[in-house]
Amino acid sequence: MIPKASGITQQDKTPSARLARLTRCAGPYASLLQMLLIGLAFLTLSRLALAIWQWDRVQATGISSVLFLQGLRADLILLGYFLAIPLLVAPLLAHRFAARFWRAATVGWATFALVFIVFMELSSPQFIMQYDVRPNRLFIEYLAYPREVFATLWNGFRTALLLGVGATLVLAVVLFRLLQRASSGMNMWTSRKLLLLWPLLCLVVFMQVRSTTGHRPANPALFALTGDSMVNSLIINSAWSVFDAIGSMRKEAASSEIYGHMPRATVLEQVKAAPWLREARFDTPQLPTLHHQQAAIARARPLNLVIVLQESLGATFVESLGGLPVTPELEKLKHEGWWFEQLYATGTRSVRGIEAVVAGYAPTPARSVVKLSLAQQNFYTLAAGLGQQGYQTEFVYGGEAHFDNMRSFFTGNGFQRVVDIGQMRPGFVGSWGASDEDLFDKALERLKDLHAQKKPFFSLVFTSSNHEPFEFPDGKIALHDPDKQTVNNAVKYADYALGKFIRAAKQQDYWKDTVFLIVADHDNRVYGNALVPIKKFHIPGLILGADIQPKRIATIASQVDLGPTLLSLLGVSSTHPMIGRDFARDSTSPGRALIQFDNLFTWLEGSSATILRPGKAPLLGRYDAATGVLDPHAGTPSRAQVEQAMAHVMLPSLLYREQRYRLAP
Repeated sequence: MIPKASGITQQDKTPSARLARLTRCAGPYASLLQMLLIGLAFLTLSRLALAIWQWDRVQATGISSVLFLQGLRADLILLGYFLAIPLLVAPLLAHRFAARFWRAATVGWATFALVFIVFMELSSPQFIMQYDVRPNRLFIEYLAYPREVFATLWNGFRTALLLGVGATLVLAVVLFRLLQRASSGMNMWTSRKLLLLWPLLCLVVFMQVRSTTGHRPANPALFALTGDSMVNSLIINSAWSVFDAIGSMRKEAASSEIYGHMPRATVLEQVKAAPWLREARFDTPQLPTLHHQQAAIARARPLNLVIVLQESLGATFVESLGGLPVTPELEKLKHEGWWFEQLYATGTRSVRGIEAVVAGYAPTPARSVVKLSLAQQNFYTLAAGLGQQGYQTEFVYGGEAHFDNMRSFFTGNGFQRVVDIGQMRPGFVGSWGASDEDLFDKALERLKDLHAQKKPFFSLVFTSSNHEPFEFPDGKIALHDPDKQTVNNAVKYADYALGKFIRAAKQQDYWKDTVFLIVADHDNRVYGNALVPIKKFHIPGLILGADIQPKRIATIASQVDLGPTLLSLLGVSSTHPMIGRDFARDSTSPGRALIQFDNLFTWLEGSSATILRPGKAPLLGRYDAATGVLDPHAGTPSRAQVEQAMAHVMLPSLLYREQRYRLAP
């Protein structure tokens, strides 16, 4: 007679039973130990998958083995945070009289932690495809705008969204059931054993989180082992990357101090020593950068100003700047005005481009001032300055102006009117609002009305068609790519709409009295295997209209230089706090660019790139503009180079924190 198979034997073969046996020694901490083991296994598999996906770049760094060892260390830090909270309350709750509650609470907490980790890892590939790093502070900032973000995900990444959410929900159920069954045999310790071992366990978890015996605990910067930022981000995990971003955002008022300390007097001395500021008079001590700028061009009547801020239009898409041939209209227009051949964006977000172009404000590791509380009123912008000169000022946008806090920032700082999709009747509406053609039609209507009021005007027009998921009307352009909804086709459509707008504006009476600036806020995707992908910060810039004569500006320029240059071309002499260069006075001397990439700040001057890193010594890189290649280890920067870079990244944080980037009362 064959004996029946034991039910217990079969049950012992299940994953939950094996997990229970493996963690039985942990007593009341069994579910927490299970969370630790499952978390380490999943994070390691996720890192392995990401490394295989990006194997060419991982292999090129030569740290493939170190990547997983250091990755395990980073994962232990993250999981240590999740262990710490239930561990701290264990002396109160992990007793036999509260066994049922403790078991349910630890299973629930472990499930929550693992589901969050799973969700962040599943979100990582799409984020890396867009930003070339794991989820970071941008992930948090976008969560403030669920409607726009959901529309983008639904229309551009629907399959990935559904698969990601579905996989997360399935895993959540599986993990909960697994942990629930594995905890059914949890053994509760005696109170004496619990209290005796508790301090030791707290010390172990504390060291797990600290992960070093050094002066400072481990942080993501410690894992920057290569010159490739994307590979560095693979070493850590996405959940910790986001947690670190949240922590840094809370300290953003003093953000630039992550690079070290510099006396206030030295900061101001270094900044004011710029060749274009040496003759300036800084007569208001409480507003340290406020100075008078005499316009290089004298005019009987100041000209109007129109700034067209082009969404995500990097040099990547301009053939004469080394990019693809998808901006033929811009290529034609460049022969009619001042064309910047080496203009660099200050950052990778629209709000960073706004603060640089519209306010002349230098970048910091913090969020853009467009979104910071102390900059919502009494903060300098071109609109505030020109408003004092009698200009009519307005902002025209095809989407909803509240996005990225633009409406609040603009209306609080000099823009007298905001026009967005609510005041339009667009023929085509995508995830981000009206098409560029509809936007420009509204802009033309507004410019005509402004001109009729016989007062000078400043209009900021911000496009959006070239934004993920790249939606635009059919039948407008000959597609560059076979599939319609691609970035190259969206750029070509945006360029088509721009050309149409400029042709229409030329037919209006105000053309001869108006200066137009066409400039990008940033490039579409900032990526590459360089520590700082400087090539992806290269953007087109063109000033035309009125009596502007064709000119090529070959020297390096930054977005922060555009404001002072425009004021001169308008014939507006004014007092302002901008530290940028007036190219109307000097367009041939060597220039510089200020570049903020994640938590790295770069001072680019000629081929020399001084790179500031948090918690580490600065690097001196060599950048070849012709090839777009950066060698980040070309030597050690001189003291003068470091001080110059430090001063320019410290200054904006200082001015923001003290609310001194403004006009005099």
